[in-house]
Amino acid sequence: MDWTSVNFDWNRARAFLVTAEEGSLSAAARALDTAQPTVGRQVAALEEELNVVLFDRVGKQLILTPEGLALLDHVRNMSDAARRVSLVAGGQSQQLDGEVCVAATEAFSVFVLPRLLIRLRKRYPGIVITVLASDKISNLSRREADIAIRNVRPLDDELIARKIGDVSARLYATGEYLAGITSLELASYSGFNRSAEMMQPFKAFGLSLDEQRFPIVSESLLVQWELTKLGGCIGIMMEQVGEAEPAVTRVFADDQTVDFPVWLVAHKQLKSSKRIRVVFDTLAEELKRFIEGA
Repeated sequence: MDWTSVNFDWNRARAFLVTAEEGSLSAAARALDTAQPTVGRQVAALEEELNVVLFDRVGKQLILTPEGLALLDHVRNMSDAARRVSLVAGGQSQQLDGEVCVAATEAFSVFVLPRLLIRLRKRYPGIVITVLASDKISNLSRREADIAIRNVRPLDDELIARKIGDVSARLYATGEYLAGITSLELASYSGFNRSAEMMQPFKAFGLSLDEQRFPIVSESLLVQWELTKLGGCIGIMMEQVGEAEPAVTRVFADDQTVDFPVWLVAHKQLKSSKRIRVVFDTLAEELKRFIEGA
């Protein structure tokens, strides 16, 4: 093979790929954490290098040309290969000090992780933690995070997962709100959206609700919980959090709960990294203590 004939700048190709997937130079710049002119120069340099036009400028939009579309899958394959190299290399590290990104739902990130991570840092002060707080499932294969705490079992064969246990959730509301309603079926509830899937957990409490029962929805569980605490609706929350909140009371006095599994997940390549392994095992230990109320 004539290696001197391979003259390809990956940074330019990456700028093209991210711009195509994000839809604009400004969005690509945010995704790459760089300046928009930098991304624009990289894309323009790639066009000049390959002697093709990759995008048509239509107003503020960038539309892939046929030539750009033809190259897109090849550049995606390059990106996937680069991620695999990064995963394999990261998985061989035996260095304990360094950064670990942990992804978790907003509720776990706010109400559970801080105490756990403070204890972890006391044990391992050289490890620095980034918390990715989102109710969207992070892609561990793409290194969006190193470790994730999830409420669903992962199906990807590239991931390793350990079930830590189950957390119970209850319905909560203020006493004043409950005193002012005549029927739970006619009350207002908080939720992420008004889909049929959103109604499903409420069926475990014997409630058949429709979208009219969700007058205010938000992708943020913290917003939902604040609405509940202020007496605007009924909301679902982890029992450990709800029982500790003096502003609310249980909607059902009995042991009526809905259970959610807690899974700790990492990419199997990263499990051989000493730093990732230490954080994974420590989180597993601390999460188990939290679930068991120890």
